[in-house]
Amino acid sequence: MTNSAANSDVTTAGVARLAFIAGVVGAAISVIGGFFDSAQFFRSYIVAYIFWLAIPLGSLAFLMLHFLVGGGWGVMIRRLLESATRTLPLTALLFVPLLFGLQAVYPWAAPEHIAEDEILRQKSTYLNAPFFIARTILYLALWGMLGHFLNRWSRQQDASAELPAGKLMRRLSGPGLLIYLFTMSFASVDWIMSIEPHWYSTGYGVIWVINQGVAALAFAIVGLAWLGEREPLAARLRPSHFQDLGNLLLAFIMLWAYMMFSQYLIIWSGNLAEEIPWYIARTEGLWGWLPPLLVIFHFFVPLFLLLMRDVKRNRNVLVWVATGVLVMRLLDTYWMIVPGFENSAVHWLDATLMIGMGGLWLGAFLWQLQKMPLLPLHVTLLAEETNAHG
Repeated sequence: MTNSAANSDVTTAGVARLAFIAGVVGAAISVIGGFFDSAQFFRSYIVAYIFWLAIPLGSLAFLMLHFLVGGGWGVMIRRLLESATRTLPLTALLFVPLLFGLQAVYPWAAPEHIAEDEILRQKSTYLNAPFFIARTILYLALWGMLGHFLNRWSRQQDASAELPAGKLMRRLSGPGLLIYLFTMSFASVDWIMSIEPHWYSTGYGVIWVINQGVAALAFAIVGLAWLGEREPLAARLRPSHFQDLGNLLLAFIMLWAYMMFSQYLIIWSGNLAEEIPWYIARTEGLWGWLPPLLVIFHFFVPLFLLLMRDVKRNRNVLVWVATGVLVMRLLDTYWMIVPGFENSAVHWLDATLMIGMGGLWLGAFLWQLQKMPLLPLHVTLLAEETNAHG
């Protein structure tokens, strides 16, 4: 294993190059399509953005959780989480194009809608473009700062085994988790719920926090299995590490199901005209087939499989479960956002923008991944975990 934090144990340049190429091609096709239908471009863009943002933000939350509670599961995926958080500057940059299409995505940003809608006028103190942009800058800046300092101190810890660096990461992670939970709750209201400004849910922010946790954890499992054959991970990785990650994934899937069902039950029992249309739009026509699909493959199938110890300890099987969960996260994100648009429909820009943004993000992630060793240096927990796990 290398003695320098500047050198990595893995080279991902080739895969990163392919991801960047796919991203550039997808983005180029999408921009061309945007010239013919700008409104659809921005609506497809927000769906792709929310899906891909979930992985680095969920990774930021799990990284801070690991620094607070420790555990071998976190040591094994720490570099994956750190690499994902180092893409937060890119995700901040990717938000900029949306600023040119606010009126296409958000009814409250269009003056003609405000003029004829009393509810929008009442909410205009909060839902207006300048305040929306200011809040967005604040969210992205806070997330970027958390990721920056955690990665900076991690490098210091690798370079010189500085004990203060580990203490600083723990001290920041407590308030950092609270900042993430608070800001992401508001961001979900601003970026997603305000697409349908007449509708509201008090649990909406928590749902999106859980969504990001599920996406980041599933992605980390796939990444760990891919890197697990490489040294020094291969010498330290144990089936019990995958079992721990499988247990975490199971817990978050159950949380997702609980929050989604609770929201539905509350709205159904309340039977309020302001809340019911959200579900009506998502259970009629084309969208009607997605709820049962999500119930089966986002909850029951993963629940059944992850309850089995052998599945969680078998990296190959667990990877398939995690991959399926990521696919369901994509469909769930699409289902929660797209029906909220006027005259919503499936469009080819949905696919090209998802590929374009995903290719750029994956390329940046893989580029960051090769910048540091696959395992943290000078962390005494590594030796403890090697002996403790069988």
